[in-house]
Amino acid sequence: MISNNYFHDNEDLKDHFDSLTNWNEIVEAYEENFSDYNEYQKSGKEELAYAPGNFEDAIEYYKQTLDACGDISGKNISQVAKAMDEVGLKYKDGKVTFPKEMVDVVEKIKAAGLLPYGIHRHYGGLGLPSVVQSMLSEQVSRGDGALAITLGCMNLAETVERFGTDEMIHEYVPKMAAGELCGAMALTEPNYGSDLPNLQTKAVKGEDGVWRITGTKRFITHACGFNEIPSIILTLARTGTTTSGARGLSFFLVHSKDVFVASIEKKMGLHCSPTCEVVFENSAGILIGEEGKGLIKYSMAMMNQARLNIAAQAMGIATAGYMEAKKYASERIQFGKAIDQIPAVKKMLDRMEREISGMRSILYEASRAVDLYRWKEERGKMNGISEKEIKKDEEFKKWEKLAGLFTPLSKYYITELANTVAYDAMQIHGGSGYTEDYDVARIYRDVRITNIYEGTTQLQTVACIGGIVSGMSETGFFRAYLKDEMSQFAVSSELKDLWTKFETVVKEFAEIDKSQLREELAFEVVESAARFHISLLMERNIGRAKVNRRELRKSLTESYILDSSAILESNLTKIRGKKKVLVNA
Repeated sequence: MISNNYFHDNEDLKDHFDSLTNWNEIVEAYEENFSDYNEYQKSGKEELAYAPGNFEDAIEYYKQTLDACGDISGKNISQVAKAMDEVGLKYKDGKVTFPKEMVDVVEKIKAAGLLPYGIHRHYGGLGLPSVVQSMLSEQVSRGDGALAITLGCMNLAETVERFGTDEMIHEYVPKMAAGELCGAMALTEPNYGSDLPNLQTKAVKGEDGVWRITGTKRFITHACGFNEIPSIILTLARTGTTTSGARGLSFFLVHSKDVFVASIEKKMGLHCSPTCEVVFENSAGILIGEEGKGLIKYSMAMMNQARLNIAAQAMGIATAGYMEAKKYASERIQFGKAIDQIPAVKKMLDRMEREISGMRSILYEASRAVDLYRWKEERGKMNGISEKEIKKDEEFKKWEKLAGLFTPLSKYYITELANTVAYDAMQIHGGSGYTEDYDVARIYRDVRITNIYEGTTQLQTVACIGGIVSGMSETGFFRAYLKDEMSQFAVSSELKDLWTKFETVVKEFAEIDKSQLREELAFEVVESAARFHISLLMERNIGRAKVNRRELRKSLTESYILDSSAILESNLTKIRGKKKVLVNA
């Protein structure tokens, strides 16, 4: 793997930090008039000592964090990724053993103060907006996708922070921030993968008031904890009858000492990410939030954040693939010249660069949407404002809806394109890439899961389609957002044409009254939405970029819009063709 600072050597990522991100709105939304700093001045709480007191300090704090993470990601994590992958995990009698290289690098991350990146300052975390968290996760994932999952699980405190009691929060979240607890999400069961409303793991409340959980969960990452660190397992279990569906499910916190890890999966990739089968047998559980809202409220909130994390993971792995392919192509001599000078190879590299630029644009826009609503809810809770009052805020409602759409949209798009980028990266390496001598083989294996776990692309399509169709109505929230964004820059004729095509795709689809055909054609609409949205973001970003980067951005954008125009035209042809067949049937 390339050894470098993964923040400094990534010009596109640096552009987003230095020029393309509207930090004024992010800082205002997250820092809330620098309330943490002001509280520190009054109380002297140690955990708030590094809270920024003004805009410039906030930006510098975020940048220093990313710089430090980029250094460890590129000079430490990436350099042991191959060794970790080769050693892998060992399982015996319910215990999972991790490679020494992995344990050592996690300790290095912890010593650098970077471990609790997703946890609030109030509980010992770094306190970073979602945009910065996504940038950080991308860098770590470029170093190694499996280790990024480990760090993500060690930051899995969001659900407890948002929905737990004060007692629960103060008992568990500071321990996660200190690296004394890992986290795990236990949703899936052997016979119920994505069919969560019908899962069978049972929770019964005893006469002593303690909930006891019995059942088996499969594909549970880090249910075994990490090394000697135990996990708190956020578990979905049935408290209602077997026929009560989603309304009969509740959410629990279960300690890993109270379950048995029956096995770990032998996987194609991510060899250092433990995917466990877990047996609950009268395991003690602590109810999170209200009974009966486990799936419809708490699990869905947790999964939405997890999907954004996987998008960032795929973004990082794709970047690794592109960077490794670019380096290899510049050094590999064939026919008397480096292969990056061969038109067919150059075309592939150009496409990879273009797609990665688009992927990064939608990732950070989805993160922006989260930042512009979520912290009102979190800070409101800290300040004693009721959830009902918070949800009356029009800006809150707007960005909550947009985040609800952009999260599955970015998860689908980035993970699918990350697979394409990794495929091309291996192709550029030729036969050498098919061997384990080059890192691209591991990159290719690791990225393959990203468009499967935390909801397949097909499930993300289901999650997106309603919001796109209703959101594109005359008064819809998505249309209003797109129109507002386009009003802020001089829209090219090519983007205007693409907008017309996108509107037509949605209109033609909305006219279909046969549910089976709508389900069959939903992907074409979702793909069209993603391609238009990213085209808009890329064109918007040209004017925001530094002067010396604008020509490159303009070139990438024009190429992306041209490709998108062909894709939307194809999707429109498919929709019209299927409708014609239906009419003639």
